[in-house]
Amino acid sequence: MVEKTILIVGTYDTKNDELEYMAERVTALDGGILTMDISVLGDPEKATDISKHQVAEAAGSSIQLAIDSGDENTAMQIMANGACTLAKSLHAKGRFDGVVILGGTMGTDAALDICQALPLGVPKYVVSTVSFSPLIPSARLSADIQMILWAGGLYGLNSVCKASLSQAAGAVLGAARAVELPTDNKPIVGMTSLGSSCLKYMKLIKPALELRGFEVAIFHATGMGGMAYESIARDGGFACVMDFALPELGNLLAGSVINGGEDRMLNAGASGIPQIIAPGCLDLIDFAGWQEIPEQYSDRPFHEHNRLIKSSGLNPEERRETAREMAKRIKSSNTPAHVILTNEGIEEWDRPGAPAHDPEGLLEFCDEMRKVMTDPIKFTELECHINDQEFADKALEIFDSWVADGTIKS
Repeated sequence: MVEKTILIVGTYDTKNDELEYMAERVTALDGGILTMDISVLGDPEKATDISKHQVAEAAGSSIQLAIDSGDENTAMQIMANGACTLAKSLHAKGRFDGVVILGGTMGTDAALDICQALPLGVPKYVVSTVSFSPLIPSARLSADIQMILWAGGLYGLNSVCKASLSQAAGAVLGAARAVELPTDNKPIVGMTSLGSSCLKYMKLIKPALELRGFEVAIFHATGMGGMAYESIARDGGFACVMDFALPELGNLLAGSVINGGEDRMLNAGASGIPQIIAPGCLDLIDFAGWQEIPEQYSDRPFHEHNRLIKSSGLNPEERRETAREMAKRIKSSNTPAHVILTNEGIEEWDRPGAPAHDPEGLLEFCDEMRKVMTDPIKFTELECHINDQEFADKALEIFDSWVADGTIKS
């Protein structure tokens, strides 16, 4: 087995024993280690491979400047910036294959930045006293981060916290050995969707694109999926996107926590990726299952999907607002964008007799879409539902024309 090296990051002045324990567990499993100290005030018991001074210098600062700031938050952000810079550089040079980071709130704050700095597919494990806590907003989480609660480990080693630390050490090394990193063997089409009970086009379009020699990556548009999609688009990882599920945009405007971040619908265009777009599910506001539906939405069409997520409908003016925001974001693009509007419905639950059926709201939305989807956006309106074969056929027709004229690189 080819040896894999794990980058171990933490504040060695206060957590030396715990970090050394994880290093011992990795080496006991025949893995290699690379250690990075992100302390500010104290020093490790023995020198780390990457010192705190190197980390601060990578941020264009110094340990003394971090101390002189007189503010622990400012100091740790210096160390986080330097750690991100070094981690990206070291990984690009092949110095490590996975990372495990240990921390309380300060270390976790830095850990989240470090994980976001590394590419998709690099194993990223965070051992934290606040894992899965509401203190951590979803926007801070990288697409493939793994976390384990550092139970009983606030200060010093014990048998309780060793259970977490040893699992993390084994998990990151095992992941580094097992991972199949994304390849560029085939051009990838990024598609957004929801479960097939709501949006069904992926069943029709995915096999057709694969027959054309493309790989298709489908992202679940429930917040984290949208952030993963945007992260890859930001790095130019798609040949084309089919952004057909947009509830995260409506949720963002409504202030719901189930959103894909402030940059939803912006990265593909900024990265030069051609976009085929449809407003799937842009008629609902999603709430976490544990939330009470706010009183202002109590008279709306309502759908409880499961115990994790439930939805209320947007009213006509809110639907017009989402159409305007959608157009604004698409027009910020400098690449071809083609919007398809299906004026008989945009998700399965808005069909006649279904809980989100709202013909007046749909008419208002379609009217606003016609007004705002103007040049340079290409706009096609279809007399069908988004889950009908006609929608899939039109999306593939646009795709094929872009392949033929070189807009999509195959």
